[in-house]
Amino acid sequence: MIEKAIRAMLDTPMFGFCLSILLYEIGVWIQNKTGSPIANPLLIAGVAIILFLKLTGISYETYNSGARFITMFLSPSTAVLAVNIYANLSTIKKYLLPILCGTAAAAATSMVSVHALCRLFGLTEELRLSLLPKSVTTAISMPLVQMTGGIDSILVGAVMITGVLTAMCAPAFVKLFRIKDPVATGIAIGCAGHGAGTSAAIKMGPTQGATAGIAIGMSGLFTVLYYSFLFRTG
Repeated sequence: MIEKAIRAMLDTPMFGFCLSILLYEIGVWIQNKTGSPIANPLLIAGVAIILFLKLTGISYETYNSGARFITMFLSPSTAVLAVNIYANLSTIKKYLLPILCGTAAAAATSMVSVHALCRLFGLTEELRLSLLPKSVTTAISMPLVQMTGGIDSILVGAVMITGVLTAMCAPAFVKLFRIKDPVATGIAIGCAGHGAGTSAAIKMGPTQGATAGIAIGMSGLFTVLYYSFLFRTG
């Protein structure tokens, strides 16, 4: 009877959704306790979910039947960053030109470096198209990959790894290279690590968080413009 009840619970669409939220909250608790950027909630939740599915033998399809609903919150959660942007609107107006130039250069650098590395390591065209927009938030990069014939799952993995690595390494790199300007810090983190990176930038300060938030949107916009040019003329 108990086994049937557990199996019935696992087969419900809410199982994957609740498991993801629970493990993410555990990750947040661990990060708050340790205070270390390495203890990233996304990384902890992702590893814990993989281990849980492996140990229990639950299929990914069963888990994802509920977990996929989390993707519905991608666009709204990205839009919430506008609150912090509005609170620091005067700073953004003051540094508008550097923000525009920085995000345009960052989007171009990301795409060129991905293209060059894919060619260097002999990756297939399908993989190249899947990795090309990996530094842009999923809400923007997913339609680009679907439009050009890339693989959704590869993109999601690349976006997650990029964001988590940025969130983990950004504080250390800022100290290592002695970056004092909060605007430059925010632009770099937002362009490189989208939402996950911006969560780390917000903890550094309000200006870093605001400029990182606007960098997400601006780098996404420039990436879309680059795509429209490259795939129209190519």
